[in-house]
Amino acid sequence: MTKTEAKNRVEKLKKQLWVVDQAYYVLDRPIMSDAARDSLKDELEKLEKEFPELITSDSPTQRIGGKALGKFEKIRHSVPKYSLDDVFSFEEVKDFDARVKRFLNLDKKEKIEYTAELKIDGLNMTFIYKKGLLERAVTRGDGVVGEDVTHTVRTVKSVPLKLKEAADIEVGGEIYMPIKSFEKMNELNKKRGEEVFANPRNAAAGTVRQLDPAVAAERDLQAFFYAIYSQQPTINNQQKTQWEVLNYLKELGFRVENHYQKIKGIEAAKDFFEEIKKIRGKLGFEIDGIVIKVNNLDWQERLGRTAKHVRWAAAYKFAAEQATTVVEDILVQVGRTGILTPVAVLTPVVVAGSTVSRATLHNEDEIARLDVRIGDTVILQKAGDVIPDIVEVLPKMRTGKEQKFMMPKRCPVCNSAVERKTGEAGHYCTNKNCFAQNREKLYHFAGRPCFDIEGLGPKIIDQLLDSGLIEDAADIFALQKGDLEPLERFAEKSADNLIQAIDARRQISPARFINALGIRHVGEETALLLTSRISANGARINPNNFISILQGLTVEELSQIEGIGPVVAESIFDYFHNSKNIKFIEKFFKNGVKIENQKPEIRNQKSKEITGKNFVLTGSLSSMSREEAKEKIRLLGGRVSGAVSKETDFVVAGEEPGSKFTKAKELKVKIIDEQDFLKLLE
Repeated sequence: MTKTEAKNRVEKLKKQLWVVDQAYYVLDRPIMSDAARDSLKDELEKLEKEFPELITSDSPTQRIGGKALGKFEKIRHSVPKYSLDDVFSFEEVKDFDARVKRFLNLDKKEKIEYTAELKIDGLNMTFIYKKGLLERAVTRGDGVVGEDVTHTVRTVKSVPLKLKEAADIEVGGEIYMPIKSFEKMNELNKKRGEEVFANPRNAAAGTVRQLDPAVAAERDLQAFFYAIYSQQPTINNQQKTQWEVLNYLKELGFRVENHYQKIKGIEAAKDFFEEIKKIRGKLGFEIDGIVIKVNNLDWQERLGRTAKHVRWAAAYKFAAEQATTVVEDILVQVGRTGILTPVAVLTPVVVAGSTVSRATLHNEDEIARLDVRIGDTVILQKAGDVIPDIVEVLPKMRTGKEQKFMMPKRCPVCNSAVERKTGEAGHYCTNKNCFAQNREKLYHFAGRPCFDIEGLGPKIIDQLLDSGLIEDAADIFALQKGDLEPLERFAEKSADNLIQAIDARRQISPARFINALGIRHVGEETALLLTSRISANGARINPNNFISILQGLTVEELSQIEGIGPVVAESIFDYFHNSKNIKFIEKFFKNGVKIENQKPEIRNQKSKEITGKNFVLTGSLSSMSREEAKEKIRLLGGRVSGAVSKETDFVVAGEEPGSKFTKAKELKVKIIDEQDFLKLLE
């Protein structure tokens, strides 16, 4: 990037951040998630580091905090409030540890003692006590000057009005709103037609800044305390470590979040972080990571601070589920059903713990809705195992060089005509034999919900196609060890392993086989609905009658199956009445594939708690795989969906649940843990 380009980009970033900061810190009406804002600021910091001559005094990177609202008395902090340095990976945590050792002239191998505490996602406050009585509560403000909000903070029951000792002390803490209280307040505000807050942190900030303390009193704010900024010396308060500070705060009557630990060596911080991730959703309040602090207070004093951050602590934050990046190009991929999917090529960015360089744009309508263009700066979202999605375009970042995108009229792979059918959002390649479609069908065929052939991933499939060893999925079962050994990356053992993996999957259930065929509109759930209805009518699906049973179903009969509409029914009927498709199925049987004899009682194990209910799974289960859990639900008459909606009956939350967990809470869908799920299955 040239200096001129960098200068233009810096100016755009600063203007965008000013708008965001004004809405967030001054108006208490955020227009962007914290993660997306942090991503913009991170990009600005990197550019200013590369081009220091572009740094100006009005840059958001030169500001410690936000401005005071101006509605309350301004109070200058006796001790300036500095930010914590945010880190998002354990490599960065180790870098922090190394910096501490260098500054203190310690041996690289020495294990420093730290405290590890939860990073409460609330409103940072200073509390001043005189002779043990609460005198003043002050917001963080810009780190130097805050606002006196004592009148509202006095209504927070977890903030002591009188301490157990008549101490003169200034402490730091966090005002927050519990998740259940936040949901209850927003529900009530909706009914009243009043303001609905974006998140618990914003609700806490808005409540603390109420002019009328009665409004704050009816909302459930709470507080945790974690720091002593200054105190009048006495015999009882000679703390030498952060650990002693936390314990002394508890002795005085302050509420301290009790998950804190004293750890020896930075490696232990990783273990603590992973433990907290597992229980994060059960805490009842929002956290965005952990805080690692040098335990020795004398060392904290020696380490001091930079212009913006203290050197003795770091905030090890959970992976952001949102980030900003730039759309460098928009490409079109051809799927197994011939559908054309526009895909945004992005400037690589880390989001939700992984580097993302591509995101689906779904279809032409979605591109129009977002108004996304090549060159746009966008907000990218990824949570857990969810595919990256562009959720918002930042038009204020545009330079005028952005280009609008149009769906192609010809297939980018085979050059055949592209059509958009009436009533559908997708564009389709009209060539049934399009090479790209065949390749995608093979990827689908070998995947986990279908034949699940271990070791047969996209790269191996590409190799088999490019070498001419296979033309379709049925050819996979005719492969011999000698066919594979001459190929690159295939030694004798790896060839043998793949052949064994293929042989292990020659027997398959009817539902998995139908799903693997790649019939348009037919996926995992539809295939199971279809085969379950057939078996419920008394038919036993086996290799000898598979084709005749499916061909014997009319469109009307298919449409009557719950969960299968007329469009899907037409697609199934057409597939099994196409001679080319029948020959393809027969080729499987000829090459040794056997359909398991499905018994009529497959769905006879009814459970009134599960039959007809919609389930969504999120996080990992310790007692079974996700595929096994899905199968158990379906066998008992339930349905499994990939997304949470108002129609969802249960969300099963395992370890480290993703955005589905949050969505379930928003929609007030019943959430059950693994133990409750196992009880349901019983």
